[in-house]
Amino acid sequence: MENKRALISVSDKSGIVDFAKQLTELGFDIISTGGTKKALEEAGFNVISISEITHFPEIMDGRVKTLHPNVHAGLLAKRRDDNHMTALKDQAIEAIDLVVVNLYPFKETIAKEDVTFEEAIENIDIGGPAMLRAAAKNHQDVSVVVDPADYGLVVKHLSDFSCLEDLNRKLAAKVYRHTAQYDALVADYLTNEAKEQFPETKTVTYERQQTLRYGENPHQSAAFYKHPFADASSLVHANQLHGKELSYNNIQDADSALAIVKEFEEPAAVAVKHTNPCGVGIGQTLKEAYGSAYDADPVSIFGGIVAFNREVCEGVAHDLSQIFLEVVIAPSFTQDALKVLSQKKNIRLLEVPIHQGKPQEKLTTVSGGILIQDEDRYFESEMQYDTVTDRQPTDEEWTNMKFAWKVMKHVKSNAILLASEKQTVGVGAGQMNRVGAAKIAIEQAGEKAKGAVMASDAFFPMDDTVETAHQAGIKAIIQPGGSKRDEDSIKKCNEYGIAMVFTGVRHFKH
Repeated sequence: MENKRALISVSDKSGIVDFAKQLTELGFDIISTGGTKKALEEAGFNVISISEITHFPEIMDGRVKTLHPNVHAGLLAKRRDDNHMTALKDQAIEAIDLVVVNLYPFKETIAKEDVTFEEAIENIDIGGPAMLRAAAKNHQDVSVVVDPADYGLVVKHLSDFSCLEDLNRKLAAKVYRHTAQYDALVADYLTNEAKEQFPETKTVTYERQQTLRYGENPHQSAAFYKHPFADASSLVHANQLHGKELSYNNIQDADSALAIVKEFEEPAAVAVKHTNPCGVGIGQTLKEAYGSAYDADPVSIFGGIVAFNREVCEGVAHDLSQIFLEVVIAPSFTQDALKVLSQKKNIRLLEVPIHQGKPQEKLTTVSGGILIQDEDRYFESEMQYDTVTDRQPTDEEWTNMKFAWKVMKHVKSNAILLASEKQTVGVGAGQMNRVGAAKIAIEQAGEKAKGAVMASDAFFPMDDTVETAHQAGIKAIIQPGGSKRDEDSIKKCNEYGIAMVFTGVRHFKH
């Protein structure tokens, strides 16, 4: 009986020599190309050159070497189809039983900061995906391996022929996932180079980071996937120093906390509950900032997520240890801080670099489709504030309004946020009307509402929110403006001596 034949052509050569040795022990002849052939020959293997199969030299710097009927007929022939096998015999083509291919490192190439367009193009694999797809299509007869992590599993099944058909189907599915991602990355790169923001089709690809215990609720299954080029300042790159595995809700809340704390250059602390900020503070020191965030809402912070934009020291760690927190995020923790916090068994400690990376597309699923939009980025340097009332804001009010505006855009709409003395004092989130959101924020603030500023994510459709603000003692309001009835709110502010600033920018968050 003729030996089976394996075609091996890999860019990632990890483990390939040992795998080839195991294949030859199982009676496989090895066919190979280019650098893989050289590596195997240097390891002492007898290797059949691809040119011996095609009777055609590798040309154009290797661009053309496996795109040949002698290769693809050997892969695609159905072993149980007499016509196929007769065709192979008539053309003197031998079947190929195993394909081991991984592709040119396109993702790694375009990830380099100094990559040129020409270099990227040369790392688009053509023959590799063609062989993988052919072998995967014919997986009832051909085993196909794209991931070095599967070498051991393949050898085991080839050795005892146990459920080889089931394994081949799984390997084939993995191949098509792999080539689909590969093509998606190429398409995305070329689309970006062509400066097309919303092309007629959109293929997105993510890589599984971890399977989660459950989703939003215990009866929902879930997993965490990362974008292949996720910014370093994101949760997928977090270094977990302590605590149990993150849950679905932890990840959602932590992502919200991270987004808010990135807004600030000065020391800042952000507490989040159910993706909404419940307390945010800034200060001269991180301890001062955390004290303000905690005092903003000492009830809601319990069981929440806290994020910092500075290293957590022992003093801050002692403050954090006084209550139950699910997650603490910071760019770093001192060793003394870790000693304090690691005494709490269940708290998760995450190290994440804190910086504003490149804007990301935001994807939201809807029934039967997705929505895609730019990330809501609008920096202080881009703002054009317009004071529309007779009274100008004081310096302190300006400081608090700018602070409130940064935080408010991360609150679920309709959103009203109150701030005073560089801390949030009241948050009204996710309400069906703006007055309702204002009343919630004011009730939460209590006496702290007097002299505070108010931020709104969208314009006031009528003057009732100003009336509510006045009754609570609010002294300044920042909002987008743009309502047909803006003048009603302006007049009401002038009547009560409230300063009001228009930004011209709306920050709905659904």
